[in-house]
Amino acid sequence: MKSILKTLAIVLTLAFTAVSCSSDNDDNGGASSRDIKYEVSGNYAGTLSATYIESGNGGQNVDITSLPWSKEFTASADTYGAGITVSGYGGTQGQTLTVKIIVGGKVEKETTATATNDGIIVAAPGSFVFGQ
Repeated sequence: MKSILKTLAIVLTLAFTAVSCSSDNDDNGGASSRDIKYEVSGNYAGTLSATYIESGNGGQNVDITSLPWSKEFTASADTYGAGITVSGYGGTQGQTLTVKIIVGGKVEKETTATATNDGIIVAAPGSFVFGQ
């Protein structure tokens, strides 16, 4: 089950990144900072893992062992954007997760997800794309 959730998280992260192109009309291109912070908080008590884009567009997987959790880094010039997907199993229906993408100290993307009646949760706030 854990490998299925990790695979799902990777696929979702890549899908969000692929559909967020530089011809986007939202204001993401205005951020000049490349300081990225991913934050995960909430009351979800099951097993969690995150898949996120780090500097140089490399995907990373990590097991989240306690909440709140965060990851900070400065993206290199060849990094196109930032994205994260968090998934979990073994929680209780109604438990929640909030996932944020913070660029230069400003929350650029945020979502809150709620566990299903099976205790499964997936939170994917989308992706942030740097202006070219």
